[in-house]
Amino acid sequence: MGFGIWNFNFEPCMKQIARLSFVVWLFLIFTLSAKAQSQQYTPPVLPDFMALIKTGKIQLEWLSGFTNVKQIGIQRSLDSVLNFGTIAYASYPTQTRNVYLDNKPLPGNNYYRLFILFDNGRYMYSKTVLATPDSTILATRKLEMSDLADLKGTEKTPEKVAWHPSNTVYTTADGNVNINLPDAPQKNYSIKFFEPDGAFLFEINKVKEPFLILEKAIFLHSGWFNFELYEGGKLKEKWSFFIPLNYRS
Repeated sequence: MGFGIWNFNFEPCMKQIARLSFVVWLFLIFTLSAKAQSQQYTPPVLPDFMALIKTGKIQLEWLSGFTNVKQIGIQRSLDSVLNFGTIAYASYPTQTRNVYLDNKPLPGNNYYRLFILFDNGRYMYSKTVLATPDSTILATRKLEMSDLADLKGTEKTPEKVAWHPSNTVYTTADGNVNINLPDAPQKNYSIKFFEPDGAFLFEINKVKEPFLILEKAIFLHSGWFNFELYEGGKLKEKWSFFIPLNYRS
């Protein structure tokens, strides 16, 4: 019994294997390259930034996803666009959560932003935020004569003076000084502040907003203060207000 000879051609099969190997090789290179790039590049995460008006100070808080940060500067301005100045630097810039207290805010609106310097020399700015009142502190009710008698650590009001809070410049329950001038954008108002003995403290040359909050820390101490409100250079109101050492929440 004879055996036939099989004539099997391996060349097409080898070509198919070579093509398949080349495709697998390309796929592995692409996968490894993409993985390496994802490990080397981390998209920037902008800080979640907020500023809260506390009693006599402004508390800044931010959350950041940055890890390669060299320095974070806290900058402040009164107009939100120009004249930003660095007032401090974060003690631990690489921390995820940071808190900073501005103990000497400026009269009027306080705007803040962060200057972020990276290890490689590049830098960026955070969004600009306006300091807003802390909702956990009751700051909408005026301090009346009866409140001053109850507050601990405050001076007694002279009984011969029939004092009542002004409707334009007054202290609220958080201890801060409020300026309420609804027509300020249309009028030319200015305000001067004085110690009880008449010593000049500071002046707001132009009240631009209908409502402003002056932090109690600006006045440096508790007690009585005087103010003079001018409209177009003419005296409109001259009165006093009281900043308590403690506040009611």
